[in-house]
Amino acid sequence: MDLLDGRLKFRHLTLLIAVHEHGSVVRAAESLHLTQPAATRTLRELETLADLPLFVRVPRGMRPTVYGEALAEHARAVVAEMRRAGEHLTALRQGQDGTVTVGTLLAGANVLLPRAVAALKRERPRLTVVVREGTLDLLHPALLSGELDVVVGRVGAAPAEGDGLRQRMLYREPIRLAVRAGHPLLDAADVTLADTLAFPWILPVERTALRQELGALFVDRGLALPVDRVECTSILTMRALLRQTDMVAVLPELVLHDDERLAALPVELPSVGRTVGTTEAAHRTRTPALQALLHHLEQEAEQLRETLGGTPGHIGGGTP
Repeated sequence: MDLLDGRLKFRHLTLLIAVHEHGSVVRAAESLHLTQPAATRTLRELETLADLPLFVRVPRGMRPTVYGEALAEHARAVVAEMRRAGEHLTALRQGQDGTVTVGTLLAGANVLLPRAVAALKRERPRLTVVVREGTLDLLHPALLSGELDVVVGRVGAAPAEGDGLRQRMLYREPIRLAVRAGHPLLDAADVTLADTLAFPWILPVERTALRQELGALFVDRGLALPVDRVECTSILTMRALLRQTDMVAVLPELVLHDDERLAALPVELPSVGRTVGTTEAAHRTRTPALQALLHHLEQEAEQLRETLGGTPGHIGGGTP
């Protein structure tokens, strides 16, 4: 299939995405405000161009084949890029308008991102900011496909060669053992990590870097992970549980700075910490809206570095 011979049209791609999302030509046609015959004809044209079956009929609609799945993934990237191009032109024409879509992790959501967004909105009130929270296994594919402009949160080792990502380190933040103000452990002398196992824990979910680091710390101290535990990444849920119970959790230091009802235990966690920064698709052109957000992220990070006594840095290739 030669995609550059001029026969493939944008309408083919939008219909492909709609059928893939809705699982039905009828519902796809409705979402695109097309008649069903027109949608069916467009899909038939696309399958003729591809010379491959893109969907198979099932009792309740249509299911994509392996070819349909692959082409739909590329179609989303193309449509996302065209959306970004339109936003770029709009922003250039109108100066202050546009949209920036941000993916965020716990490490970016609690302090840095809200401060940067607030500063951005004061400067550009007509600019729309869309924030989507998730884990890296969901956010990075969305970033590469163009659904997100940037991910703000924890960054780690340099991206693997060819993975298409560029990271920028903004600051390093210590992780603390957190409890409610007035917790019994705050009155204990020479409290240790082992002492906390007498209380329920809130642990990061599996397959997160923080969970792996915490697990390694427990092994190093000859301890098993807490049996009485909740696994959670929601900062709101963690705060509520800590305030209302005698649970123990690991939280970023800046979260504790902003909450008088929480306190840090005097237990050193030397191997547990995190570097907060931004992740972008390496070869994608930044829109004016994204440039403005990145500017405010850097400004707010500079203040946080002063609070934490840290220094910035860069990870991976590309120009920061």
